[in-house]
Amino acid sequence: MRVLVTGGAGFIGSHFVRQLLTGAYPELAGAHTVVVDKLTYAGNLANLESVAEHPSLEFVHADIRDAQAMARVVRGADVVVHFAAESHVDRSIADASAFVETNVQGTQVLLQTALEARVGRFVHVSTDEVYGSIAEGSWREDQPLAPNSPYAASKAASDLLALAYHRTYGLPVVVTRCSNNYGPYQHPEKVVPLFATNLLDGLTVPLYSNGGNRRDWLHVDDHCRGISLAAALGRPGEVYHIGGGTELTNRELTERLLRLCGADASSVRHVTDRPGHDLRYALDTRKIADELGYAPRADFTTGLADTVRWYEENRSWWEPLKKASQEARRPD
Repeated sequence: MRVLVTGGAGFIGSHFVRQLLTGAYPELAGAHTVVVDKLTYAGNLANLESVAEHPSLEFVHADIRDAQAMARVVRGADVVVHFAAESHVDRSIADASAFVETNVQGTQVLLQTALEARVGRFVHVSTDEVYGSIAEGSWREDQPLAPNSPYAASKAASDLLALAYHRTYGLPVVVTRCSNNYGPYQHPEKVVPLFATNLLDGLTVPLYSNGGNRRDWLHVDDHCRGISLAAALGRPGEVYHIGGGTELTNRELTERLLRLCGADASSVRHVTDRPGHDLRYALDTRKIADELGYAPRADFTTGLADTVRWYEENRSWWEPLKKASQEARRPD
């Protein structure tokens, strides 16, 4: 079996690759794994260091928008797992163009090359943000998309393209939509590693508004296990939600991180809310549980503590990333 993983040097994609190559997914056991990654600021070969010498790993440095390059890497693939995406909401608000180019155009290129290569399964990895905000209850897979940020809109467009390739051409597409991920190797622009690393350095953390926005938290290991089940057992043309089962306000999350890092409320600075900030996301996960047998395993309290400990012990991984981000924001 040949598995192509796009964005496989990023946070979630690299976790999937490391687990796949170390035998965590019996349904994909023994697969020759091809990682394609453009290595933008969020792609990092250090994320694959532990499996870099694995005989079943092949790395290709390429842009998913490059049709000729994608035709070469997709050829012979049995399964495509498509993680590659621009994914930071604040960056999309500042400049949406890269999100449209990568998330929409890049996905279309991959879908077309997968169709022409007769790929046996195409897993498109998406997000709960495509639904917009929900005041109460939880979104089902068949509910309409109503994204509010440029990032979410670009992912909604790519979801619809992926499903259209199934309905129009018969490409065996499965779409997964997840809640907020956390875990090791997450780029320090995202909230958990940003807050943890700031607090470990004795700095303050920026909490949007009053911190009342609510999110469900999903450990990256549970997310990737759900994706592996969708890749092996999901029905083509279907959407599956992957959730973690721990809903917290941003304020509650911040309080937990303060305790884990030995800080107090004086380390929090309230900042102006982001434009179009969704109040609450929530996914109904009964479908993936009933059809594929998925349930989250990671206890959030333990998982968050382990994640903070990982950042505490791996400064050499995240300090250069934060330095590079700070330098990129400096005016010329």
